Amino acid sequence: MEVTNPNENWNQPQASHQENKKIAAGVCALLIGGIGVHKFILGYNKEGVIQILLSVVSCGILGIIPFIEGIIYLTKSDSDFYQTYQVNKKGWF
Repeated sequence: MEVTNPNENWNQPQASHQENKKIAAGVCALLIGGIGVHKFILGYNKEGVIQILLSVVSCGILGIIPFIEGIIYLTKSDSDFYQTYQVNKKGWF
């Protein structure tokens, strides 16, 4: 269904907003993923706290998880990333 009224475009996702969140979450996951910043960027507060706890308990060894997530985030297409992580709210991998 295509929107024909330009006044109804206010609730449509903007490509630049999707891309910025994807890049910010991906880069943060690669660089400082152990503290869960990428989860908080995507609005996953519970998962962000879990990531922090996992990093503390494992002395940073489980930092491989956010590194893998960062690679996954950055290799997905913008629309696929938006659907998976912002619409469907997939918290892990």
